[in-house]
Amino acid sequence: MTEASLPRRRFLIGAASAATAVALPTGLSRAATAAPAGDAPGASGSPIAVSPAFGVLKEIDAGDLRVGYVEAGPADGPPVLLLHGWPYDVHTYEAVAPLLAAAGHRVIVPYARGYGTTRFLSAGTPRNGQQGALASDAIALLDALRIPKALVAGCDWGARTAGILAALWPERCEALVSVSGYLLVSRQVNQQPLPPAAELQWWYQYYFATERGRLGYQQHREAFARLIWQLASPQWRFDDATFARSAAAFSNPDHVDIVVHNYRWRLGLAEGEPRFDAIEARIGAAPVIGIPTITLEGDANGAPHPSPAAYRPKFSGRYEHRDLRGGIGHNLPQEAPKAFAQAILDVRRF
Repeated sequence: MTEASLPRRRFLIGAASAATAVALPTGLSRAATAAPAGDAPGASGSPIAVSPAFGVLKEIDAGDLRVGYVEAGPADGPPVLLLHGWPYDVHTYEAVAPLLAAAGHRVIVPYARGYGTTRFLSAGTPRNGQQGALASDAIALLDALRIPKALVAGCDWGARTAGILAALWPERCEALVSVSGYLLVSRQVNQQPLPPAAELQWWYQYYFATERGRLGYQQHREAFARLIWQLASPQWRFDDATFARSAAAFSNPDHVDIVVHNYRWRLGLAEGEPRFDAIEARIGAAPVIGIPTITLEGDANGAPHPSPAAYRPKFSGRYEHRDLRGGIGHNLPQEAPKAFAQAILDVRRF
């Protein structure tokens, strides 16, 4: 893939290229067998489902994946793509989607690779969690759905993916709403050590760098996710049912591989796929985002995140930052859905 070819894709439903047998870069794995599509068993053994008030759970072949996604609102409404992070799932937007649908928007909320009902189409495709792969998944989904341009919004990994789309494919993005602002990763910058207190916040990244960490996450992923929820949003009083709805998505057969590779790749401990090298080179150059943007931050975000002043220069277009009060943590769209939905409605008027 060349840099010049990045923005241009054909809109083909269900298009997927055949996997070729090539040697994998260090740290990547393939599935032993291709997992079937359809409902995936959740942590309790029950099929993954979403509330009718949220939307309709669908699936479509897009790029490397059969993507599970929730759709809400009128089919001819202005499209909004909402992207979740780790360790969360589509339910990050369970209360956001109905608000946007009621305002006339077509809302698309996909399960990322390694989550929920999303499955790889081929057992031979590397289980790759690098940021360029996730961004390419989002573009492939827009192609498959024949959506030439959408408002993109996200939190955690989803904010990073949305930011990459806004920076590298601005012609596909009407506007951007991003929690914690500019999260694009430069692996070169990541080689530089942080102050000890900052390194401590990334403890799980170093845990995943070890085989003990991989096994620990494999065996205790629900307990691990619950701990991260509590640390990242210390004032969010979520109940067991809320957690269980999202935890079901972590039983995806590729989940552990994707999560572990994502964090090892960031530290330079695992390689990505060469087909994403051009994308990663552009991301690593820290491109400025020129489309209309609103960034959001909660006053009780316990996860590592940059200060708004640090990322303000990365936005050259119409821009606004909003600080939310009231104990709002890292999973901001689920903790403050009205404020997140309002930001989406407002940024369209910029």
